[in-house]
Amino acid sequence: MNTTHDDSLSQNPTATDETATQTGPKVNLPEANAAPETVEVNEKEALLAEAQARATSLQEEFLRAKAETENVRRRAQEDVQKAHKFAIENFAENLLPVLDSLEAALTHSSTDLAKVREGVELTLRQLTAALEKGRVVEVNPVGEKFDPHRHQAISMVPAEQDANTVVSVLQKGYVIADRVLRPALVTVAAPK
Repeated sequence: MNTTHDDSLSQNPTATDETATQTGPKVNLPEANAAPETVEVNEKEALLAEAQARATSLQEEFLRAKAETENVRRRAQEDVQKAHKFAIENFAENLLPVLDSLEAALTHSSTDLAKVREGVELTLRQLTAALEKGRVVEVNPVGEKFDPHRHQAISMVPAEQDANTVVSVLQKGYVIADRVLRPALVTVAAPK
């Protein structure tokens, strides 16, 4: 009989049972009041821990980025140093055949002036080609307007050309990649 009574209680709750169910949580009311403070403290601690982890992560990322930047800067500096150190290497390689030709001319004992002249002309062509490969270009401004950045006037002469026009070149000038290596020495037409 006792079991029947328990079954009836579980199937048909009475007002007393409902009051007991409602009073269950009410018994824990002092703990419920303390729980929000604990929850709030736990939330703050979790947020603090999360912020500290984020700060640590950002600091590590910053240090990695700083190290990478330093490595890139160092590599670029080394590349510039190598470029300065070996910049003339290609130009020097182009000049070696000229040197070989001059040395061969000195060892050859020819009395034929035509052959010597021919050898000098070939060597001059080799030298000119080596200079052109090094982007050294000859400036021969005959007939051009005088440019003080590229020409150096030695004198002004009466001429039929317009005033301030180059009449003759006494010494050729040279530029390397549009930068004047040596200005051309010129005479300029005087004003009429």
